Amino acid sequence: MNWIISANSKMYDHSSSFEHYGSIDWRQGNAKFEVGDTVYIYCTRPLMMIQYKCTVDRIDLNSDQIRDDKEYWLDEEEYFKSLDGKFMTLRLVEQVSNNQMKLENLKENGLKAAPQGPVKIKDENLLKHIETYFTDNYQTDFFPDTVNEEETEYEGAKRIVIVNKYERSSKARENAVNYHGLNCKVCDLNFKEMYGEIGEDFIHIHHLVPIHEIGKNYKIDYRNDLIPVCPNCHSMLHRKLNGKEPTIEELKKMINK
Repeated sequence: MNWIISANSKMYDHSSSFEHYGSIDWRQGNAKFEVGDTVYIYCTRPLMMIQYKCTVDRIDLNSDQIRDDKEYWLDEEEYFKSLDGKFMTLRLVEQVSNNQMKLENLKENGLKAAPQGPVKIKDENLLKHIETYFTDNYQTDFFPDTVNEEETEYEGAKRIVIVNKYERSSKARENAVNYHGLNCKVCDLNFKEMYGEIGEDFIHIHHLVPIHEIGKNYKIDYRNDLIPVCPNCHSMLHRKLNGKEPTIEELKKMINK
């Protein structure tokens, strides 16, 4: 069976919980989940999109049989409320971020409304749409940092960028946007406020740790390593002054002058 459930990141930091453990013990409610079921997690505002695909590994667990995840609850009162009832273990299979998984596209393909509780996916067109587009091949557009200027190639008007696995990670990007927001951290530009609908969800992501310094075993920290910036500020952050790229704070001071 295939399901959709909803998650509120303002209440529980499921991004970090999945990142650190690869699974979450989730309240079952009254739904009849079975081991092996596929569960898609719909993230509520501001994302309003399906972002996670999980497999049910265990069901009918009591609170003393699950991992204590108090550190991921943003509201202590809600944490204690969450300990009632039965739980299931959801193992993360994949996370993506692309516009085809947004609520408006899901509704166009068979979803009746934003999920409030567990929803069985009975509509074949909806399931086909989700299975087809739940991939990073269609992820939300963003511009990664280059590894270095010598490795950047040009082909006519099209810029070819060498992409590091951290740069193309929609998981890291979406976590950073969800944490920091969509305003440029240098000049405070918000593309939707400036351009309307066409600017919705658009922002660049800047790596505070230079890409060429990241080793293959480096674990990205979206809170401290990634920052949203507009394309102009992003370009300036990679321009060197006296042989050194400016920091976020240094670039802010330049603007304020």
